[in-house]
Amino acid sequence: MATLILVRHGRSTANTSGVLAGRTPGIALDERGAAQAAALPARLADVPLAAAVSSPLQRCRETLRPLLDARPDLPLHVEDRINECDYGDWSGRKLAELNDEPLMEVVQAHASAAAFPGGESMRAMQDRAVEAVRDWNARIEAEHGEDACYLMCSHGDIVKSLVADALGLHLDLFQRVHVDPCSVTVIRYTRLRPFLLRLGDTGDFAGFAPRERPGDAGAAEVGGGAGAP
Repeated sequence: MATLILVRHGRSTANTSGVLAGRTPGIALDERGAAQAAALPARLADVPLAAAVSSPLQRCRETLRPLLDARPDLPLHVEDRINECDYGDWSGRKLAELNDEPLMEVVQAHASAAAFPGGESMRAMQDRAVEAVRDWNARIEAEHGEDACYLMCSHGDIVKSLVADALGLHLDLFQRVHVDPCSVTVIRYTRLRPFLLRLGDTGDFAGFAPRERPGDAGAAEVGGGAGAP
């Protein structure tokens, strides 16, 4: 079956302002995010890609623009099922405020039971993303062969939920996975099982340096976080 290259979008203006963007329109890449996107074509230069699939949101489209400019023959498909989680009433709010919400503890420790007011559940988010990958795997293999690679550009919680599915992890454990902006995660699907070949690869180790972190140091950053400073 196909090999999936998952790219989380580059750093956005919401990431740097500490806002849970969700599906709020008009969220663009910031200056660092634009630079991350500009570096993506060189990082993937040796990988033949059959197609690019994108979340409909602006920050994902902007992340893929340099790659599409470098590969004008690469077809782009927009896939609603890999859109950002619908955080409902939480969308557009500061993460620092949301940390005091009782639901945040559920999101952190029991994600499969978390449903956002006015939005969707985390289980529904994972289900639609996994369904999209299964469908695209079949389509890419049918059109390009079982050794084909394709790319999906999506969002932090989507990528993490797909990694959890590939590893056979319960959704309640998906907050143990972390992927930085514009990081590359690679999953090779086979008839028997998926193989996780790369996880959150940025080629940049600055993010591992100790730094002061707001709030609970053991909590996952909902939406994915801003990455290295």
